[in-house]
Amino acid sequence: MDQEIRLQITQWLSNWGINTTPSDGVSTSVMVIASLIVSILAYLFVKRGVVRAMNIVIKRSKVSWDDIFMRHKVLEKFAFLIPALVLSILVPLALTQHALMSSMIHRLLSVTIVILLIRAVYSSLDAANEIADVNLVSRRLPIKSFVQLFKLFLFFVAIIVSISILADQSPVYFLSGLGVMTGLVMLVFRDTILGFVAGIQLAANRMVSPGDWIQMDKYGADGSVEEVSLTTVKVRNWDKTITMIPAYSLVSDAFKNWRGMSESGGRRIKRSILIDIHSIRFLSDEEQVRLSKINLLKNYLAQKDEEINEFNGHVSDADMPVNSRKLTNIGTFRAYLKEFVANHDRIHKDMTLLVRQLASTKEGVPIEIYIFTNDTRWVVYEDIQGDIFDHVFAILPEFGLRAFQAPTGSDIRSLKEASSS
Repeated sequence: MDQEIRLQITQWLSNWGINTTPSDGVSTSVMVIASLIVSILAYLFVKRGVVRAMNIVIKRSKVSWDDIFMRHKVLEKFAFLIPALVLSILVPLALTQHALMSSMIHRLLSVTIVILLIRAVYSSLDAANEIADVNLVSRRLPIKSFVQLFKLFLFFVAIIVSISILADQSPVYFLSGLGVMTGLVMLVFRDTILGFVAGIQLAANRMVSPGDWIQMDKYGADGSVEEVSLTTVKVRNWDKTITMIPAYSLVSDAFKNWRGMSESGGRRIKRSILIDIHSIRFLSDEEQVRLSKINLLKNYLAQKDEEINEFNGHVSDADMPVNSRKLTNIGTFRAYLKEFVANHDRIHKDMTLLVRQLASTKEGVPIEIYIFTNDTRWVVYEDIQGDIFDHVFAILPEFGLRAFQAPTGSDIRSLKEASSS
Protein backbone atom coordinates (compact mmCIF):
# COMPACT_ATOMS: atom_id res chain seq x y z
CA MET A 1 0.00 0.00 0.00
CA ASP A 2 2.82 2.42 0.91
CA GLN A 3 4.60 1.54 -2.34
CA GLU A 4 1.51 2.35 -4.40
CA ILE A 5 1.10 5.68 -2.60
CA ARG A 6 4.75 6.54 -3.23
CA LEU A 7 4.42 5.70 -6.93
CA GLN A 8 1.34 7.92 -7.20
CA ILE A 9 3.15 10.78 -5.42
CA THR A 10 6.20 10.28 -7.63
CA GLN A 11 4.07 10.40 -10.76
CA TRP A 12 2.28 13.52 -9.51
CA LEU A 13 5.56 15.31 -8.72
CA SER A 14 7.01 14.31 -12.10
CA ASN A 15 4.00 15.80 -13.86
CA TRP A 16 4.82 19.09 -12.14
CA GLY A 17 8.42 18.87 -13.28
CA ILE A 18 9.87 17.99 -9.89
CA ASN A 19 12.73 15.49 -9.94
CA THR A 20 12.09 12.77 -7.38
CA THR A 21 15.43 11.03 -7.91
CA PRO A 22 17.93 13.51 -6.50
CA SER A 23 21.50 13.09 -7.62
CA ASP A 24 23.38 14.96 -4.93
CA GLY A 25 23.32 15.54 -1.17
CA VAL A 26 21.93 19.06 -1.48
CA SER A 27 18.87 17.88 -3.38
CA THR A 28 18.39 15.08 -0.86
CA SER A 29 18.56 17.52 2.05
CA VAL A 30 16.06 19.81 0.32
CA MET A 31 13.68 16.89 -0.18
CA VAL A 32 14.02 15.78 3.47
CA ILE A 33 13.38 19.32 4.72
CA ALA A 34 10.43 19.62 2.35
CA SER A 35 9.07 16.35 3.73
CA LEU A 36 9.38 17.68 7.27
CA ILE A 37 7.60 20.91 6.31
CA VAL A 38 4.79 19.01 4.59
CA SER A 39 4.34 16.74 7.64
CA ILE A 40 4.21 19.77 9.97
CA LEU A 41 1.70 21.52 7.74
CA ALA A 42 -0.41 18.36 7.58
CA TYR A 43 -0.35 18.12 11.38
CA LEU A 44 -1.29 21.78 11.81
CA PHE A 45 -4.14 21.40 9.34
CA VAL A 46 -5.55 18.39 11.18
CA LYS A 47 -4.89 19.80 14.67
CA ARG A 48 -5.99 23.40 14.09
CA GLY A 49 -8.65 22.64 11.50
CA VAL A 50 -10.25 19.20 11.72
CA VAL A 51 -9.73 18.52 15.46
CA ARG A 52 -10.74 22.04 16.51
CA ALA A 53 -13.89 21.87 14.38
CA MET A 54 -14.83 18.50 15.85
CA ASN A 55 -14.23 19.78 19.40
CA ILE A 56 -16.58 22.70 18.72
CA VAL A 57 -19.25 20.23 17.56
CA ILE A 58 -18.66 18.12 20.68
CA LYS A 59 -19.04 21.12 23.00
CA ARG A 60 -22.36 22.04 21.38
CA SER A 61 -23.76 18.50 21.46
CA LYS A 62 -26.33 17.57 24.10
CA VAL A 63 -24.78 14.23 25.03
CA SER A 64 -22.04 14.09 27.67
CA TRP A 65 -20.03 11.03 26.70
CA ASP A 66 -18.24 12.82 23.84
CA ASP A 67 -17.05 15.49 26.31
CA ILE A 68 -15.15 12.76 28.12
CA PHE A 69 -13.36 11.81 24.89
CA MET A 70 -12.48 15.46 24.39
CA ARG A 71 -11.17 15.75 27.98
CA HIS A 72 -8.89 12.76 27.39
CA LYS A 73 -7.63 14.44 24.15
CA VAL A 74 -8.36 11.35 22.06
CA LEU A 75 -8.59 13.28 18.77
CA GLU A 76 -5.39 15.19 19.51
CA LYS A 77 -3.50 11.96 20.06
CA PHE A 78 -4.82 10.46 16.83
CA ALA A 79 -3.71 13.68 15.09
CA PHE A 80 -0.08 12.85 15.95
CA LEU A 81 -0.35 9.94 13.53
CA ILE A 82 -0.67 12.31 10.55
CA PRO A 83 2.92 13.69 10.48
CA ALA A 84 4.32 10.21 11.11
CA LEU A 85 2.32 8.80 8.20
CA VAL A 86 3.34 11.67 5.91
CA LEU A 87 7.02 11.24 6.81
CA SER A 88 6.85 7.46 6.30
CA ILE A 89 5.66 8.13 2.73
CA LEU A 90 7.78 11.13 1.73
CA VAL A 91 11.15 10.45 3.41
CA PRO A 92 11.82 7.22 1.45
CA LEU A 93 11.15 9.23 -1.74
CA ALA A 94 13.77 11.75 -0.66
CA LEU A 95 16.28 9.01 0.16
CA THR A 96 16.00 6.87 -2.95
CA GLN A 97 19.77 7.17 -3.44
CA HIS A 98 20.37 5.88 0.12
CA ALA A 99 18.52 2.58 0.29
CA LEU A 100 19.93 1.45 3.65
CA MET A 101 19.19 4.74 5.39
CA SER A 102 15.76 4.90 3.75
CA SER A 103 14.94 1.40 5.01
CA MET A 104 16.08 2.17 8.56
CA ILE A 105 14.17 5.44 8.75
CA HIS A 106 11.08 3.81 7.28
CA ARG A 107 11.21 1.07 9.93
CA LEU A 108 11.69 3.59 12.74
CA LEU A 109 8.79 5.65 11.46
CA SER A 110 6.63 2.50 11.24
CA VAL A 111 7.45 1.66 14.88
CA THR A 112 6.63 5.25 15.82
CA ILE A 113 3.27 4.92 14.09
CA VAL A 114 2.55 1.74 16.06
CA ILE A 115 3.45 3.45 19.35
CA LEU A 116 1.37 6.53 18.57
CA LEU A 117 -1.57 4.36 17.54
CA ILE A 118 -1.40 2.32 20.77
CA ARG A 119 -1.15 5.57 22.75
CA ALA A 120 -4.29 6.93 21.09
CA VAL A 121 -6.16 3.67 21.63
CA TYR A 122 -5.10 3.68 25.32
CA SER A 123 -6.59 7.15 25.65
CA SER A 124 -9.82 5.96 24.03
CA LEU A 125 -10.00 3.05 26.46
CA ASP A 126 -9.51 5.39 29.43
CA ALA A 127 -12.33 7.57 28.13
CA ALA A 128 -14.58 4.53 27.70
CA ASN A 129 -13.78 3.44 31.26
CA GLU A 130 -14.74 6.88 32.60
CA ILE A 131 -17.99 6.80 30.60
CA ALA A 132 -18.78 3.43 32.20
CA ASP A 133 -18.12 4.93 35.66
CA VAL A 134 -20.37 7.91 34.96
CA ASN A 135 -23.19 5.66 33.73
CA LEU A 136 -22.66 3.29 36.70
CA VAL A 137 -21.98 0.39 34.33
CA SER A 138 -18.87 -0.43 36.40
CA ARG A 139 -21.17 -1.29 39.31
CA ARG A 140 -22.35 -4.33 37.34
CA LEU A 141 -19.27 -5.19 35.28
CA PRO A 142 -15.53 -4.92 36.06
CA ILE A 143 -14.97 -2.48 33.17
CA LYS A 144 -11.60 -1.33 34.51
CA SER A 145 -10.37 -4.94 34.62
CA PHE A 146 -11.38 -5.48 30.99
CA VAL A 147 -9.75 -2.20 29.97
CA GLN A 148 -6.51 -3.12 31.72
CA LEU A 149 -6.52 -6.59 30.16
CA PHE A 150 -7.08 -5.14 26.69
CA LYS A 151 -4.26 -2.66 27.29
CA LEU A 152 -2.01 -5.53 28.28
CA PHE A 153 -2.97 -7.42 25.13
CA LEU A 154 -2.30 -4.34 22.95
CA PHE A 155 1.06 -3.87 24.67
CA PHE A 156 2.18 -7.37 23.70
CA VAL A 157 0.84 -6.92 20.17
CA ALA A 158 2.74 -3.62 19.84
CA ILE A 159 5.96 -5.25 21.10
CA ILE A 160 5.67 -8.16 18.64
CA VAL A 161 4.75 -5.91 15.70
CA SER A 162 7.55 -3.45 16.50
CA ILE A 163 10.16 -6.20 16.75
CA SER A 164 8.92 -7.75 13.51
CA ILE A 165 9.19 -4.37 11.76
CA LEU A 166 12.73 -3.73 13.04
CA ALA A 167 13.82 -7.28 12.19
CA ASP A 168 12.00 -7.21 8.85
CA GLN A 169 10.27 -10.47 9.67
CA SER A 170 6.62 -11.52 9.69
CA PRO A 171 4.87 -11.26 13.11
CA VAL A 172 3.88 -14.91 12.69
CA TYR A 173 7.57 -15.79 12.98
CA PHE A 174 7.71 -14.36 16.50
CA LEU A 175 4.26 -15.63 17.52
CA SER A 176 5.34 -19.19 16.69
CA GLY A 177 7.86 -19.04 19.52
CA LEU A 178 5.38 -17.63 22.01
CA GLY A 179 4.37 -21.08 23.20
CA VAL A 180 7.86 -21.60 24.61
CA MET A 181 7.42 -18.48 26.73
CA THR A 182 4.03 -19.53 28.13
CA GLY A 183 5.50 -20.91 31.36
CA LEU A 184 7.50 -17.75 31.97
CA VAL A 185 4.49 -15.56 31.19
CA MET A 186 2.36 -17.57 33.65
CA LEU A 187 5.01 -17.09 36.33
CA VAL A 188 5.59 -13.38 35.75
CA PHE A 189 1.92 -12.47 35.35
CA ARG A 190 0.51 -14.87 37.94
CA ASP A 191 -1.23 -12.12 39.96
CA THR A 192 -2.57 -10.52 36.78
CA ILE A 193 -4.07 -13.79 35.54
CA LEU A 194 -5.50 -14.70 38.95
CA GLY A 195 -6.82 -11.15 39.33
CA PHE A 196 -8.53 -11.25 35.95
CA VAL A 197 -10.19 -14.60 36.68
CA ALA A 198 -11.23 -13.29 40.10
CA GLY A 199 -12.58 -10.13 38.47
CA ILE A 200 -14.80 -12.24 36.20
CA GLN A 201 -16.10 -14.18 39.21
CA LEU A 202 -16.68 -11.01 41.21
CA ALA A 203 -18.65 -9.51 38.32
CA ALA A 204 -20.63 -12.65 37.47
CA ASN A 205 -21.74 -13.10 41.08
CA ARG A 206 -21.98 -9.34 41.82
CA MET A 207 -19.81 -9.89 44.88
CA VAL A 208 -18.27 -6.42 44.99
CA SER A 209 -18.63 -3.21 42.98
CA PRO A 210 -17.33 0.38 43.32
CA GLY A 211 -19.33 2.16 46.00
CA ASP A 212 -19.97 -0.96 48.09
CA TRP A 213 -19.11 -0.95 51.78
CA ILE A 214 -17.03 -4.05 52.50
CA GLN A 215 -15.32 -5.34 55.62
CA MET A 216 -12.36 -7.72 55.46
CA ASP A 217 -10.57 -8.02 58.80
CA LYS A 218 -7.71 -10.08 57.37
CA TYR A 219 -6.47 -7.05 55.41
CA GLY A 220 -7.74 -4.40 57.85
CA ALA A 221 -10.28 -3.19 55.29
CA ASP A 222 -13.49 -1.56 56.47
CA GLY A 223 -14.81 1.09 54.12
CA SER A 224 -16.04 1.97 50.65
CA VAL A 225 -14.74 0.31 47.47
CA GLU A 226 -13.24 3.00 45.26
CA GLU A 227 -11.80 0.93 42.44
CA VAL A 228 -11.88 -2.64 41.16
CA SER A 229 -8.88 -3.17 38.89
CA LEU A 230 -7.39 -6.18 37.16
CA THR A 231 -5.31 -7.30 40.15
CA THR A 232 -6.45 -5.28 43.18
CA VAL A 233 -9.48 -3.80 44.89
CA LYS A 234 -8.94 -0.34 46.38
CA VAL A 235 -10.84 0.34 49.61
CA ARG A 236 -10.97 3.71 51.36
CA ASN A 237 -11.46 2.95 55.04
CA TRP A 238 -13.59 5.12 57.30
CA ASP A 239 -10.43 6.54 58.90
CA LYS A 240 -9.44 7.76 55.38
CA THR A 241 -6.63 5.22 55.02
CA ILE A 242 -6.35 3.17 51.82
CA THR A 243 -6.26 -0.64 51.75
CA MET A 244 -5.31 -2.54 48.60
CA ILE A 245 -6.75 -6.08 48.53
CA PRO A 246 -5.68 -8.66 45.92
CA ALA A 247 -8.72 -9.39 43.74
CA TYR A 248 -8.33 -13.15 44.07
CA SER A 249 -8.41 -12.84 47.89
CA LEU A 250 -12.02 -11.66 47.68
CA VAL A 251 -12.85 -14.95 45.97
CA SER A 252 -10.75 -17.28 48.11
CA ASP A 253 -11.29 -15.60 51.53
CA ALA A 254 -14.38 -14.45 53.43
CA PHE A 255 -15.45 -10.81 53.55
CA LYS A 256 -18.61 -8.89 54.43
CA ASN A 257 -20.42 -6.71 51.90
CA TRP A 258 -22.93 -4.23 53.32
CA ARG A 259 -24.55 -3.55 49.92
CA GLY A 260 -27.71 -5.42 50.94
CA MET A 261 -28.16 -3.05 53.86
CA SER A 262 -27.73 0.00 51.64
CA GLU A 263 -30.12 -1.29 48.97
CA SER A 264 -32.77 -2.29 51.52
CA GLY A 265 -33.08 1.25 52.87
CA GLY A 266 -32.74 0.15 56.49
CA ARG A 267 -29.80 -0.09 58.88
CA ARG A 268 -29.92 -2.29 61.96
CA ILE A 269 -29.78 -1.14 65.57
CA LYS A 270 -29.00 -4.06 67.87
CA ARG A 271 -28.13 -2.81 71.32
CA SER A 272 -28.95 -3.84 74.89
CA ILE A 273 -29.42 -2.01 78.15
CA LEU A 274 -28.56 -3.91 81.34
CA ILE A 275 -31.19 -3.65 84.10
CA ASP A 276 -30.16 -4.05 87.74
CA ILE A 277 -31.99 -7.18 88.96
CA HIS A 278 -32.56 -5.64 92.41
CA SER A 279 -34.72 -2.91 90.86
CA ILE A 280 -37.19 -5.38 89.29
CA ARG A 281 -40.51 -5.70 91.17
CA PHE A 282 -44.29 -5.76 90.83
CA LEU A 283 -46.12 -2.52 90.11
CA SER A 284 -48.31 -1.11 92.85
CA ASP A 285 -51.84 0.13 92.14
CA GLU A 286 -50.66 3.73 92.48
CA GLU A 287 -47.88 3.17 89.96
CA GLN A 288 -50.30 1.57 87.51
CA VAL A 289 -52.56 4.58 87.74
CA ARG A 290 -49.61 6.93 87.17
CA LEU A 291 -48.22 4.95 84.24
CA SER A 292 -51.64 4.68 82.62
CA LYS A 293 -51.37 8.41 81.92
CA ILE A 294 -48.54 7.69 79.47
CA ASN A 295 -50.09 7.80 75.99
CA LEU A 296 -48.07 4.88 74.68
CA LEU A 297 -49.18 2.65 77.59
CA LYS A 298 -52.88 3.45 77.83
CA ASN A 299 -54.08 0.64 75.57
CA TYR A 300 -51.52 -1.84 76.91
CA LEU A 301 -52.34 -1.25 80.59
CA ALA A 302 -56.08 -1.32 79.96
CA GLN A 303 -55.82 -4.64 78.12
CA LYS A 304 -53.50 -6.18 80.69
CA ASP A 305 -55.61 -4.97 83.61
CA GLU A 306 -58.65 -6.69 82.09
CA GLU A 307 -56.75 -9.95 81.52
CA ILE A 308 -55.27 -9.95 85.04
CA ASN A 309 -58.56 -9.17 86.77
CA GLU A 310 -60.27 -11.98 84.85
CA PHE A 311 -57.54 -14.44 85.82
CA ASN A 312 -57.36 -13.35 89.46
CA GLY A 313 -61.16 -13.61 89.75
CA HIS A 314 -60.84 -17.39 89.53
CA VAL A 315 -57.96 -17.67 92.02
CA SER A 316 -58.35 -18.06 95.77
CA ASP A 317 -56.15 -15.96 98.02
CA ALA A 318 -55.43 -13.58 95.13
CA ASP A 319 -53.96 -11.09 97.58
CA MET A 320 -50.81 -13.17 97.74
CA PRO A 321 -48.47 -12.29 94.79
CA VAL A 322 -47.45 -15.93 94.45
CA ASN A 323 -51.05 -16.98 93.69
CA SER A 324 -52.08 -14.12 91.40
CA ARG A 325 -50.84 -12.33 88.35
CA LYS A 326 -49.53 -8.80 88.58
CA LEU A 327 -47.74 -6.41 86.26
CA THR A 328 -43.99 -5.99 86.67
CA ASN A 329 -42.10 -2.79 86.09
CA ILE A 330 -39.68 -4.47 83.63
CA GLY A 331 -42.52 -6.01 81.59
CA THR A 332 -44.29 -2.67 81.40
CA PHE A 333 -41.01 -1.04 80.47
CA ARG A 334 -40.58 -3.51 77.56
CA ALA A 335 -44.10 -2.77 76.35
CA TYR A 336 -43.36 0.97 76.49
CA LEU A 337 -40.13 0.56 74.51
CA LYS A 338 -41.91 -1.47 71.83
CA GLU A 339 -44.55 1.22 71.38
CA PHE A 340 -41.91 3.94 71.52
CA VAL A 341 -39.79 2.54 68.67
CA ALA A 342 -42.90 1.52 66.68
CA ASN A 343 -44.09 5.13 66.71
CA HIS A 344 -40.65 6.64 66.04
CA ASP A 345 -40.60 8.46 62.70
CA ARG A 346 -37.00 7.41 61.91
CA ILE A 347 -37.60 3.67 62.30
CA HIS A 348 -38.31 1.41 59.31
CA LYS A 349 -41.78 -0.04 59.88
CA ASP A 350 -41.49 -2.80 57.23
CA MET A 351 -38.46 -4.46 58.84
CA THR A 352 -37.94 -6.42 62.04
CA LEU A 353 -39.06 -4.48 65.12
CA LEU A 354 -38.29 -6.30 68.35
CA VAL A 355 -37.76 -5.48 72.02
CA ARG A 356 -36.78 -8.60 73.93
CA GLN A 357 -35.37 -9.79 77.24
CA LEU A 358 -32.18 -11.85 76.99
CA ALA A 359 -30.77 -14.33 79.46
CA SER A 360 -29.68 -12.68 82.70
CA THR A 361 -25.98 -12.33 83.43
CA LYS A 362 -23.88 -11.27 86.39
CA GLU A 363 -24.24 -7.69 85.11
CA GLY A 364 -28.06 -7.82 85.17
CA VAL A 365 -30.95 -8.48 82.79
CA PRO A 366 -30.33 -7.34 79.18
CA ILE A 367 -33.23 -5.66 77.40
CA GLU A 368 -32.33 -5.67 73.70
CA ILE A 369 -33.73 -3.32 71.08
CA TYR A 370 -33.57 -4.87 67.59
CA ILE A 371 -34.83 -2.44 64.95
CA PHE A 372 -33.87 -0.82 61.63
CA THR A 373 -33.55 2.87 60.88
CA ASN A 374 -35.06 4.24 57.66
CA ASP A 375 -31.84 6.11 56.81
CA THR A 376 -28.64 4.17 56.10
CA ARG A 377 -26.25 7.14 56.22
CA TRP A 378 -23.71 6.58 58.96
CA VAL A 379 -23.94 9.99 60.64
CA VAL A 380 -27.75 10.03 60.57
CA TYR A 381 -27.88 6.42 61.80
CA GLU A 382 -25.68 7.20 64.80
CA ASP A 383 -27.81 10.25 65.66
CA ILE A 384 -31.01 8.18 65.59
CA GLN A 385 -29.45 5.44 67.70
CA GLY A 386 -28.08 7.96 70.20
CA ASP A 387 -31.43 9.78 70.52
CA ILE A 388 -33.30 6.52 71.19
CA PHE A 389 -30.97 5.35 73.94
CA ASP A 390 -30.72 8.81 75.47
CA HIS A 391 -34.46 8.56 76.01
CA VAL A 392 -34.27 4.94 77.22
CA PHE A 393 -31.75 5.76 79.96
CA ALA A 394 -33.62 8.89 81.01
CA ILE A 395 -37.02 7.14 81.25
CA LEU A 396 -35.85 4.23 83.46
CA PRO A 397 -36.64 5.95 86.82
CA GLU A 398 -40.28 6.38 85.73
CA PHE A 399 -40.60 2.60 85.95
CA GLY A 400 -38.59 2.27 89.15
CA LEU A 401 -35.71 0.58 87.27
CA ARG A 402 -31.97 1.14 87.42
CA ALA A 403 -29.35 0.46 84.79
CA PHE A 404 -26.47 -1.75 85.90
CA GLN A 405 -23.12 -0.04 86.28
CA ALA A 406 -19.95 -1.47 87.79
CA PRO A 407 -18.76 0.36 90.92
CA THR A 408 -16.51 3.31 90.19
CA GLY A 409 -13.85 4.96 92.30
CA SER A 410 -16.35 7.53 93.59
CA ASP A 411 -18.72 4.73 94.70
CA ILE A 412 -15.95 3.08 96.69
CA ARG A 413 -14.91 6.39 98.27
CA SER A 414 -18.49 7.17 99.26
CA LEU A 415 -18.80 3.75 100.93
CA LYS A 416 -15.56 4.32 102.77
CA GLU A 417 -16.68 7.77 103.96
CA ALA A 418 -20.04 6.35 105.10
CA SER A 419 -18.40 3.57 107.07
CA SER A 420 -15.90 5.92 108.71
CA SER A 421 -18.62 8.34 109.79
